[in-house]
Amino acid sequence: MRKLIASIRKESLILLHDKIGLILMFLMPILLVFIITIVQNSAFQLVSENRLDILVVNKDEGNLGDSLIVLLERSGSFAVSTNKSISFKALRKQTIDQKKLMGIYIPPNFSKQTNLSSRKVSQLILTEFGAIAKQKFKEQVNPNKQITVFFDPVLQANFRLSMTEGLQTILASLERENMLRQLFTDMGYNEIPSEIRAELNHPDKGIVSLPASSGEAAQIPNSTQHNVPAWSLFAMFFMVISLGGNLVKERLSGSFVRLQTIPSAFLLLVVSKIFVYLIVSLVQLAFLFFLGVYIFPHIGLPQLNMPTNLLSVIVVSGLSAFAAINYALLVGTYAKTQEQANGFGAISIIIFAAIGGIWVPSFVMPSYLQAIGKISPLNWCIDGFYTLFLKNGAWNELLGTIIYLILFSIGCQLLILLKLKKQNYI
Repeated sequence: MRKLIASIRKESLILLHDKIGLILMFLMPILLVFIITIVQNSAFQLVSENRLDILVVNKDEGNLGDSLIVLLERSGSFAVSTNKSISFKALRKQTIDQKKLMGIYIPPNFSKQTNLSSRKVSQLILTEFGAIAKQKFKEQVNPNKQITVFFDPVLQANFRLSMTEGLQTILASLERENMLRQLFTDMGYNEIPSEIRAELNHPDKGIVSLPASSGEAAQIPNSTQHNVPAWSLFAMFFMVISLGGNLVKERLSGSFVRLQTIPSAFLLLVVSKIFVYLIVSLVQLAFLFFLGVYIFPHIGLPQLNMPTNLLSVIVVSGLSAFAAINYALLVGTYAKTQEQANGFGAISIIIFAAIGGIWVPSFVMPSYLQAIGKISPLNWCIDGFYTLFLKNGAWNELLGTIIYLILFSIGCQLLILLKLKKQNYI
């Protein structure tokens, strides 16, 4: 026991003297979690909470263009600026010059074409019901899009899609009401009956969005629930630079040869390294979770909601840290120089993170890349954390993560053992 304690103390001193390694293990994840969560949270708020600046040029000769502008303003999603003097060609440039995210051009025939379409649909409905005789519709409805939209080219595709869908919903509402008005006009009414109008505009009609979960209490996903676990894992695996580099340094300095003269010393070395870095990894993870729970709400970020089953969090965290340590030892064992250990270790972790779903969710990747991503330990680690933090999953849902991480760690240890035996260190 005394030898083990001495070995643990030695590993702790080596780690404390490795300033770069400590910075990578503690400062880097804090910066990553804060910066990326703030950026993504701002992006979420831009779509869901903020009013998006748009420029509307209304050239419509009827009244539906004005009605569309009113609906855009009432939606609460758009901050509308209007200017009737801008031409169609100039709107492309003015959208950029006035720093608007979107420019909308309503053409002169907007009301005319919309009314024609409504009249045609109304007559077809009444003809189908036998209320009027079938008659040929003389005026042709323009099938082309009547409204042109210019986007700021720096706007990402998801924002463009969100804004376009919002505009299409408002436009469909306007066209539906106009068609219904035309239908009642053709039936002899002066306007849409108040009861029908009230029912159509009933505020209770809508969609309730709730997260799916196998547990009792599902967490509503937000930028914090996604980013704190993900980037904590990414930083945890980056210990390969510190641990792998130290292992190479000790081997090149002759420490391994001297350890061969002491019984069981090599086993104590490995155990002490695993113990020290396991404690450091769990402290690192606990600190980042602490920031998410207690610090994030004070700087305007969503609070991290911890899973109800803390034991499962400890198990998954411990296995993830153990997998990261074994991978770092594997890289340090096979690397011939510190430069190789640091370079290969860092690049491999970045690749594992990319294909494992840390940067981009796995479900948006092609199927072949999703299959390749299964080899990444980070894929299984983040899957376990997402099961806990987002789905509030049970033990049976964590079984795949637990089994893979155990097998991955055992595989790394077997490869380390083969290499050390080949070099006659053990």
